Amino acid sequence: MSNPTSARPPAMVLVGVGGYLPERIVTNDDLSKVMDTSDEWIASRTGIRERRVAAEGQTSLHLAVEAGREALKATNDGRTDVDALVLATMTPDRLCPATAPDVAAELGLGHIPAFDVSAVCSGFVYAAATAQGLIAAGTAQRVLIIGTEVMSSFLNPEDRNTAVIFGDGAGAVVVRAGEPDEPGAFGPFDLGADGGGSDLITVNGFGGRTPPEPTRENTDDDYLFMAGREVYRQAIPAMAESSRVALAARGWELGDLDAVIGHQANVRILDAVCRELGIDTSISFVNLDKVGNTSGASIPLAMTHAHQQGFTTAGQRVLLTAFGAGLTWGSGTLIWPELPEMPA
Repeated sequence: MSNPTSARPPAMVLVGVGGYLPERIVTNDDLSKVMDTSDEWIASRTGIRERRVAAEGQTSLHLAVEAGREALKATNDGRTDVDALVLATMTPDRLCPATAPDVAAELGLGHIPAFDVSAVCSGFVYAAATAQGLIAAGTAQRVLIIGTEVMSSFLNPEDRNTAVIFGDGAGAVVVRAGEPDEPGAFGPFDLGADGGGSDLITVNGFGGRTPPEPTRENTDDDYLFMAGREVYRQAIPAMAESSRVALAARGWELGDLDAVIGHQANVRILDAVCRELGIDTSISFVNLDKVGNTSGASIPLAMTHAHQQGFTTAGQRVLLTAFGAGLTWGSGTLIWPELPEMPA
């Protein structure tokens, strides 16, 4: 009789992707009309040409529902049910309760466990690692993972360090329990954090440090602050080292990689991470020119666009890597599966 404690835990396998972008497009030229900047200045420093902005009243909940619905209807096994929902966001609809239960209810997923993960730009990688744990523990067989952000709600429109960078959007993936060597299988994740850099990217308002006051007016603490140069300096080595750890945990060499889907913060960072790893920048997917930095939605949205554009194909070895506020970072690997075609 076999010993159940020696059984290998199931792997997490990708079976569907989906994304959603608000309709409104804000170009660099549009921003140059309201602040001291230009298309050339923004594009040369970030690679961003335009970004999407949510309509009035359109929240992270609305974006998440659309992206989740897209992923659920585009699974390669035809199933639309899940056992859990993990939602990555730094822009929840409310501080309390979490946004995930509302999303599950809107999608008609039943009384499944649903909760938020807050790791900002690393949010999706953290959420995916959490989903992997749920599957490995047997708590869930299928999980919907969503990254959703309405970054525009926390941007000071006069702050050139942030207003030109961030955009709104949502991305989602569906995963299931499976075998570690089958197409779609994720490898172990590498995660890290350094609270010593917590003030480099922050929104100080709306928390325990600055509780509500009836007469308080908006201040700079209510908007996203980012020390861009220092974030840039720390992001590159953190993402590169995390990538090496995730690859080693999978038993892959850098030369085995077919594609890199990194957090879409800045094209200079994406290119520098590739150079640090000694891999060609041509295998690094980029969609930030059209969507900007969508924080926790960045990687699942990029995964969706990479699939739609044919950048990723079945059997490819793919690296995911991110860095964000916290400071937080994380990386993971997967073998890209055969997925249903999606219109670009």
